[in-house]
Parts: sequence; C-alpha cells; structure tokens
Amino acid sequence: MNSGNKIYLWQQPDWPHWRYGAQRLAGLLAQVHHAQGHLLGRMHDLGLRLRDQATLQVLTEDVLKTSEIEGEQLNPDTVRSSIARRLGVDVGALAPADRHIDSVVDMVLDATGHFAQPLTAERLFGWHAALFPTGYSGMARIHTGGWRNDAAGPMQAVSGPVGRQKVHYEAPPAHLLDAGMVVFLHWFNDCQEPDQVITAGLAHLWFVTIHPFDDGNGRIARALGDMALARADQSAQRFYSLSAQIQRERKDYYDMLERTQKGTLDVTDWLEWFLGCLLRATQGAEITLATVLTKARFWQRWAGTPLNERQIKLINLLLDGFDGKLTSSKWAAIAKCSPDTALRDITELIASGVLMKSGAGGRSTSYELKSLG
Repeated sequence: MNSGNKIYLWQQPDWPHWRYGAQRLAGLLAQVHHAQGHLLGRMHDLGLRLRDQATLQVLTEDVLKTSEIEGEQLNPDTVRSSIARRLGVDVGALAPADRHIDSVVDMVLDATGHFAQPLTAERLFGWHAALFPTGYSGMARIHTGGWRNDAAGPMQAVSGPVGRQKVHYEAPPAHLLDAGMVVFLHWFNDCQEPDQVITAGLAHLWFVTIHPFDDGNGRIARALGDMALARADQSAQRFYSLSAQIQRERKDYYDMLERTQKGTLDVTDWLEWFLGCLLRATQGAEITLATVLTKARFWQRWAGTPLNERQIKLINLLLDGFDGKLTSSKWAAIAKCSPDTALRDITELIASGVLMKSGAGGRSTSYELKSLG
C-alpha cells in the first residue's frame, strides 16, 4: 500500500469498474470522429503511393516520439529506413539496420498492422522483449517474457534526489498481476465499450495503472491505444500520431495521469483530456498531409534532374523542415563528405535551379530550396 493519504484507482473497492459521463463526452467524441473521417477522406484521395508516404512519415514520428516521451532519442534516419523496409516503401538509400530500433518498429507495426488479432499475454511479452532485447533498461537488469515480480520492492514512479524522492504513484503488487491482466485482456478483446475511441483512452489508462512490466509500460500503453484506434478506423494505415501529440503535451499528460490515479473510477476528466489530445493530433495531421503533397509536387517537378544520394538526402531534409540555416559546412557534416564536395553539390543544384542562396555572403551564406511547386 502507498503510505500517503491518497488511495490509488486499483485500491478502490469497485476497481476496475470504470465510469464516465457519456453525455459530457458526446460533443468532443463527435468532433474526433468528424476530424478522423475528414482526414481519412483526404488521404483516400491521395492515391496509394502518397498514402504510403504519409503512413511512413506518421509512423516514423510515432516511433520517435513514443521513445522520446521516455527520454530515449532514436536516430530518425534509421527509424524511417526500418519502417520503409517493412512497408515496402521506396525511400532511396536506406540507413543501416539497427536491432533495437527494428524491435521498437516491429512492436508498433504489430499493434496497428494486426489490430484485428486478439491481444494476449504472450503477444504483450513479445512486445516487451522487443523493447528490451538485451534484458536491460539502461544499466538495470529487468525481467522480460513475463510480468514484473517486484523482487527489488514495490513498483513506484518517483522523482527528486535520493533521500528526498517524491512518490507520484505506486502500482499494484506483483501477486495481483496475473488475475488483473486476465480481466484487462478479456475487456480489451471483447470490445465492451460502445466506441473504440473510448476503448483507446481507457486501455491506455488501465494498462499504465496496472503497470505490469518493469519498464516500457508507457510505450506499450500507447501502442495499445494505437491498436484500438486502428480498430476504430478499420485500417492499419496511420495518418496521425497520438504519441507525437502526447509528447507535445507531455507535462499535461503526466499531470493528468497522476491526478486520475489518485481520483475515483469516474474517469470522465481523463477521457476528456485524451479525446482533446486525439482531436489535436488528428487536426495536426493536416500538416503531415501538406508536407507529403509538397514533397510529391517537388519531386515531380525535378524528376528529370540527375541528383546524387547526398543531394537527395539534403533536399529531403529541407523539404521536411530543416532546423536552422543550411550552410556548406553543415552540408559536409550531414552528408559525411569533404567541404569541396559539399560546395560542388550545392553549386550544381544552384545551376540547375533547385537551390538558391539566402542570407549574407561569405561564411554565413546559407541555402534554401528555390521552388516547392
């Protein structure tokens, strides 16, 4: 038991019988479905090739951000290449494979690509093992292939320096996990909620409340949310990233989780926040769509211009919204080439009309795309 005065959700006498105000959520839920329908309609009009590109971009962001929420930075090129290999999408030169990243990608794609398959304990064990293929989380040895055993003490979310740590949450003891997860899996597979979007919100909360693994619970909870949303859309293709939106609202996310964990089983406030976050994610996907269309128009415009791999890589970075000014020295560093080669690449692109100079001359000269049409 936690030592504070607060009682956690799993300690409530009516756990896990969730309650929520359906009437209060109805308007927001309708907005979410409208935004999802509008986005799916626009994506359908794109055609198969551009839909694949949009899916690749969204899934890349999803994998990057679900790890970033937990403080782990993955290499974007490697993530994108890993997803492209699995989706069969042509992205030109692929980055070398990375076992850890491939495992994270496999978990996300299994959740969304096989959304209709039952969720089982064995499937969750596979996801967890994929997240921690070495059996370690950082320097700490963790238990994979099964629920946590609390051998090192109660599972707690803490912050602050040693000796003055604040306990934000304490999960159910390990001996309750087998029975608790049986109930959760039955509920998730039986689709007992009237709307799969509500299922996504409750599944996320329920899973992080149980906290069945030593580590990786947040990432798996977000994958479960994506799985329920894929069921709601009846589509394995993802055109919006809830994980990316949660990362943008990370502080609110943790504050809302902590407040909900110490509240009652009426989780209307949590679902209201979750639906709002999902709505913002869906609406924000219009930016992804615009980026995909811009890139498609650009490459169509310059299809007849011979380009080397370095030039293609740097142009794609500019199209994706390169952070800062692109100078010849940055070009050389990113493309892993000599300054002379970088300058030659840039000069060729200026001569063909792809690039133009921006800013002052000399060392501060930077370059940008001349045409996005």
